[in-house]
Amino acid sequence: MKKRWICLFVENDIGVLARICGLFSAKSYNINSLTVGRTEDETVSRMTVSLTSDDKVFEQVKKQLNRSVEVIKVVDFTDIAIHVRELMFIKVRNCSDSDMTELFRISQVYGVKIIDYTPTAVLLESVDTEERNDGLIRLLENHFINRFEIARGGNVAAPAMER
Repeated sequence: MKKRWICLFVENDIGVLARICGLFSAKSYNINSLTVGRTEDETVSRMTVSLTSDDKVFEQVKKQLNRSVEVIKVVDFTDIAIHVRELMFIKVRNCSDSDMTELFRISQVYGVKIIDYTPTAVLLESVDTEERNDGLIRLLENHFINRFEIARGGNVAAPAMER
């Protein structure tokens, strides 16, 4: 089992996302992460899909996606150099003055932005790898037990520039 990445260029049309997700669920493939957004061409959307599978299952997934009418192109990012980032918001509540100081310090060390705050709460924004975001969560779990809420977006991936 290995983490896999697929980039799909699909028609930007109603129901395409549901049909692509249905393809995964009908075959009992679990999606780890899925993001979708319109490209520079407003008739085309780009989907970044992450899943964990073996080679055989992954080949089946790619073949089925290629057969789908709405799919324009399937690009396997698994074994190429890519840049991957995940958007994550973390709201920490019931903060004391020392908690606020600690959160501002953590934000500097981790390179996260404080995008909103009140005297007793902070909203952090992290755009980083899934692993770094997991590390930030573990750190916050130790300091702010049961006082934070997480909203994670899916991963977005792009191939590294050729040198």
